[in-house]
Amino acid sequence: MNAKKIDQVNNIINGQSKLKPCIKMTTKGPSRKQIIIPMSGDNISSFMKNSFLNVANINRQLHNAKTDILVDYVQSDNTGITIITNKIAQQSDLSIIDQYMKNSNDINSLQVEDSRLPKSKSYLKIIGIPFYPHPNSQEKLTLANIETIL
Repeated sequence: MNAKKIDQVNNIINGQSKLKPCIKMTTKGPSRKQIIIPMSGDNISSFMKNSFLNVANINRQLHNAKTDILVDYVQSDNTGITIITNKIAQQSDLSIIDQYMKNSNDINSLQVEDSRLPKSKSYLKIIGIPFYPHPNSQEKLTLANIETIL
């Protein structure tokens, strides 16, 4: 036998032929595939104790509603929980998740806010605009005049 066949047989016996799947969690900013649910600290700990069961139940309800979205995993922070999904959630998906959260026995529904998608805004600050007046122009525009025009 050549070395290549020996490696193949060894990999089959040891079960190392397949790579383990991993979840890519690195994002530069808020992803639209996240659903943020603000809640109290007690609710966060209660929800995260049974997070695997909660994810399965939410996925079951989403599947029963015949949506294409599924929950991949749940993570918590000090303000609430973040549900990571496989696709961008729509308002109907958010209402299904809200309904599950409000009807859950593990958490106090009065201390849970409605779920929402992350919002991010980008701003562009203009520091200066180059202005070259026409040689026949009698009025000179300064940077201060340009700022008031904008």
